[in-house]
Amino acid sequence: MRGFASGVGLTAALALAISASSAQAAKGAAHVCAADARAKALALLRLHGELDASNGSPEGAIDEKVVVRAPVRALKGKGLLDVLEVNGYIYKATYRIRMIYAVSFGQCALLGQEILEVADPF
Repeated sequence: MRGFASGVGLTAALALAISASSAQAAKGAAHVCAADARAKALALLRLHGELDASNGSPEGAIDEKVVVRAPVRALKGKGLLDVLEVNGYIYKATYRIRMIYAVSFGQCALLGQEILEVADPF
């Protein structure tokens, strides 16, 4: 029975940490993963655009603003994942980049990423 009680305590602590990060984002404060999201979004943009500074290709840029979107459900379990969105630019193209994080006790774990060009396909 002791293992069950400690497991319940751990689950409660994890739920509290997740709700705290969501509450922090709702208040307009900077998300704990915002700096990491910007850095990883720039790396994803460079990979997607096949940018390489050594061959003279354009660098690409990321907005300073990081938008916290509605959380998404984890694929396994009952947890929620935080979604952070930034805009990226290569030459005249604009990209929407979403980084999906699990946040536990102030630590960020990147679990997914999405990059889409803002364009009319037709």
